[in-house]
Amino acid sequence: MKLLHDENLPVKLKFRFLDRKIETFTVTDMKWKSKSNGELLQLMIENDFTHLVTLDNNLSFQQNFLTYPIPVIVIIAPANNYSLIMELFELIIATVNKSIVGSNIVLYSEKRK
Repeated sequence: MKLLHDENLPVKLKFRFLDRKIETFTVTDMKWKSKSNGELLQLMIENDFTHLVTLDNNLSFQQNFLTYPIPVIVIIAPANNYSLIMELFELIIATVNKSIVGSNIVLYSEKRK
C-alpha cells in the first residue's frame, strides 16, 4: 500500500499513517505541489500509488473516479487542523483498508469550529 497525502492536510498526519505501517508520501515529498487534480492522479498511477487522501471537496466534481484505479478518500470537515482530522483517523484507516478501487469515499465530521 502506497498512500499520497494531499497538500491540504496537516503534514504531521503523514506520521500517523507511517505508524500504521502504511507507506505514505506527501505531495511536497514528491515535488508535486500545485499540480492539477488530473495530473496528480496520473502521476500517482505512474508512480504506483494505491490511495489518495485529500480535503479537496471539489475533486469529486472535477474527476471521474471510474477512470482511475486509485481509491480517493475525500475528507469533509469544517477545518483542516490536526486535532479535528485525528478525530476521523480511525475512519480514514478503515476506509483505506477497504481499498475500493476507483471509488470516491467521503467521510464527514460532525464537529464544528
